[in-house]
Amino acid sequence: MAPIPLPQQDELITSHVALVGHIVRETMNRVPAHVSRDDLTSAGLTALVQAAQSFDEERGVPFTRYAARRVRGAILDELRSVDWASRSVRRRARDLEETRSRLAATLGRPASADEIASAAGLSVAEIESNDDDIARAQVLSLQGAAGATLEETLVSGTATPEEALEHTEQLQYLVAAVAELPHRQRVVVEGYFFAERPMAEIAVELGVSESRISQIRAEALVQLRDAMNHALAPELVQPAARPGGCAARRRDQYVAAVMARHESTTGRGDDRRVLAFPPVASAPRRAVAASAGLAG
Repeated sequence: MAPIPLPQQDELITSHVALVGHIVRETMNRVPAHVSRDDLTSAGLTALVQAAQSFDEERGVPFTRYAARRVRGAILDELRSVDWASRSVRRRARDLEETRSRLAATLGRPASADEIASAAGLSVAEIESNDDDIARAQVLSLQGAAGATLEETLVSGTATPEEALEHTEQLQYLVAAVAELPHRQRVVVEGYFFAERPMAEIAVELGVSESRISQIRAEALVQLRDAMNHALAPELVQPAARPGGCAARRRDQYVAAVMARHESTTGRGDDRRVLAFPPVASAPRRAVAASAGLAG
């Protein structure tokens, strides 16, 4: 394939610079504030130039669609190269996790937001803000760049086949783990992270307070993390505070259910069906109708 003439390449680039700006704005709306807009823009513009240089009109794919895929892939690669949460956020997250574990061991139950805030010397709002940053980092690091389809998330110009397979496996386990969450936890995870619904709206739907939604979200993320670690990183699994206790048995049952679901779905070889959230049964209103076309 001969490259298109340079004047035509220049025209394609200059007429699609706004496309890069749109994708960068779309992405910045979903990533932590410390992610650099300039870095994403630079990656996107580089990809746009490369798209113009490699564009083949004979394939019948419009340049806008072709360039958008290349730009999103480049931005996703750039996001993979940075930490999703700042050092201060991660440091506070570790401190809060230690506080939660200590209180749970003392109280024999998960601590409330007020109890954690009091023990940590922070306000509930500060804890929720930090949890938001970490939670979005955990989910977005698997989900990929904002607005990308599943194919755009998985297909990267620099990803090796092994990396693509590993990422697919992570997504498959995440789908199974979300599907096996208790109903309320699943509604919160799918509504908050994938449909981007406000916590206040989810709280009204479930008939609880916003602080309770925050607690449910935190509990769900612990479950998701445990299931993912059991399957993909056993060395990261935290031992149960009370082996053989009710909480430990519930965790073991949940992990077993996730692995069974993963095996039953992936065994059929229908990846597009596996990597899409099934609807939440009897979920009121639009709890997960707008789930992002993946998981992960």
